[in-house]
Amino acid sequence: MTLPVRRALVASPTAQAQAAAADLLQSADWVDFDEADYVIALGGDGFMLQTLHRMLERRRGAVPVFGMNLGTVGFLMNEWRGYGLEDRLARAKPFRVTPLKMTATGIDGRVHTLPAINEVSLLRETRQTAKLEVMVNERIVLPELACDGILAATPAGSTAYNFSAQGPILPLGSALIALTPISPFRPRRWRGAILPDKARISIKVLDPGKRPVSAVADQREVRDVAQVDICMDRSRELTLMFDPEHALDDRITMEQFVS
Repeated sequence: MTLPVRRALVASPTAQAQAAAADLLQSADWVDFDEADYVIALGGDGFMLQTLHRMLERRRGAVPVFGMNLGTVGFLMNEWRGYGLEDRLARAKPFRVTPLKMTATGIDGRVHTLPAINEVSLLRETRQTAKLEVMVNERIVLPELACDGILAATPAGSTAYNFSAQGPILPLGSALIALTPISPFRPRRWRGAILPDKARISIKVLDPGKRPVSAVADQREVRDVAQVDICMDRSRELTLMFDPEHALDDRITMEQFVS
């Protein structure tokens, strides 16, 4: 006997998403987020990130998410259609997304551990240029990077802030991390690195009292950090579902040809 799939519906607070959710709620039976085997998310990319972070904290573990775009960009979403959902779910293609783990140690000694699905970024807090020491696998690769900041991006996040900072687009499933400087001043010719996703990245803030730096894991910020350690967290893998004709790996590939 096949048990029915329990689905939850979540929507961003915008009027458009809420109206669409009201229509879908009439078309099927839904369960609470924590009880679902599948989640339908209505909104934009920002809301999808919120949903995925909520998924990481879900007491029964992560389940697949099928998003429909009722926001602005919708890179992580499928096209919104209020009909044919059952057929779309049956045909949907899964993509695994592995988040980064950010361990940020403050100048006060407090340690903050946060997940990042798109990127971990370090940013100067004042007009003073940040000065950072960059280590990869416990080896110092940049003794001093003078910049506005630096970020480490996953393949799923490589088309977001990373791309805006002139970082590379990484194919989904490439097992890579993009390490990209933000407005580097010295060394001037360093434009970043592409690292295997097994790499352990450590960034030490030089003179954090005079040149304070904050660390941001997607949308969650820790201010006045002394050191940030970054690695992939394979114990917290997530699954996004896409229409086969509009899959995430194809979108990421085609972003490299957008003028």
